[in-house]
Amino acid sequence: MNISIFLSCSSPYTEEQLAFKKQVSTYLDNYLGFSARTLGVTDYDPDEPLTACRRLMVECNGLITLAFRRYYLKEGWEYAEDIHQKQLNDRKTNEPIKPRPLDNKYFTSPWCQIEAAMAFSLGLPILVLREKGVSPRGLMKQGISGIYLPEFDLDAEESYLETQEWKEISNEWGGLVRAVRRAKGYPPRAY
Repeated sequence: MNISIFLSCSSPYTEEQLAFKKQVSTYLDNYLGFSARTLGVTDYDPDEPLTACRRLMVECNGLITLAFRRYYLKEGWEYAEDIHQKQLNDRKTNEPIKPRPLDNKYFTSPWCQIEAAMAFSLGLPILVLREKGVSPRGLMKQGISGIYLPEFDLDAEESYLETQEWKEISNEWGGLVRAVRRAKGYPPRAY
């Protein structure tokens, strides 16, 4: 029997995204021995989505996120400042934050962020794959989750799943998933 993992994925809206999702699921099943489970696709629950998502995630041993391009922002503004700029403003003039342009950006589904954060809080190994062009914010930012965050390009000649990088990352993450499964079988130890 395959090991259950949670597959978090924004809904594919291109043929390339759909094909990549199928390739990842096949790879997980055939090469790593993992069964990808997704709320509303393989598993259903009558409760509200956060409760249902957590319930399913507790049954899983790891999470993989496919952060596809889902939303496109042609023109916008970001009202953000870094902590150093805020400290300077507070000391000097207390000027308001100046907006920065946020144009031609792609974003993924917020569920990719929510589900990855839930898995992290449960102590599950997470692997986030971000489609090229998706804005690196929140858990999509390199180094936030402590695990290398690969970016894949659906327009590349070579499929990301054929690269040495993917093989090494998926094997490392797969080892962590197997360790979680093993650990779940043992009672807590007092020593």
